[in-house]
Amino acid sequence: MNRGLTTSYGTQRTLGSCRDGGEWAALASVRMDVVAVFGASAPLPGEPVYEDGVRCGRLLAEAGYAVATGGYAGLMEAVSLGARQAGGRVIGVTVPDVFPDRPGGNAHLTEETRTASLLERIHEMVDLSVASIALPGSLGTATELLVAWNLAYVARFTGATPKPVVAVGEQWRRLVPLLTDELRTDGSLVILADTVDDAVRAVIGAVHGP
Repeated sequence: MNRGLTTSYGTQRTLGSCRDGGEWAALASVRMDVVAVFGASAPLPGEPVYEDGVRCGRLLAEAGYAVATGGYAGLMEAVSLGARQAGGRVIGVTVPDVFPDRPGGNAHLTEETRTASLLERIHEMVDLSVASIALPGSLGTATELLVAWNLAYVARFTGATPKPVVAVGEQWRRLVPLLTDELRTDGSLVILADTVDDAVRAVIGAVHGP
């Protein structure tokens, strides 16, 4: 059963290198909102969760957003693929020193930003984005979701508007309320969505209004 949802325009920084030769000049002249998408590295093409990732990337690109992913395989690749199929801009934020066995970002990136650590990578993705979406994942995705959630929480201390954070799937629907209760924090900062369609609608509504 689909329970749906519960519950400034930023300046894009171009920090990476364009992967498609002459496309760089065109991309550098374009400013658009970026949505960071986190997700597991294990899913493979054809698996339902992978296809959900492809759909997420495509829907975001069709809505006019660039996407930022962790740049590697699994849902990062799926989101990148979907966005590129829709003609979107795809920023991969990679960590070569942490994953030396990985040859580079996936084939669907238009830009790659290399960071020195996992924490720097997460902050880079959140900093350049206007919203974050967490797809299903494990410890790494949970860490990314928690950092985005915490940054939204501390925004109040400087009077800043918290960036929207959306979490997709049953695992986050169980985990977010548990952490809200156990840590006595503000769970309303995380929008819980059952599907990627719900998540993209939530981002559009939160960033640009209904």
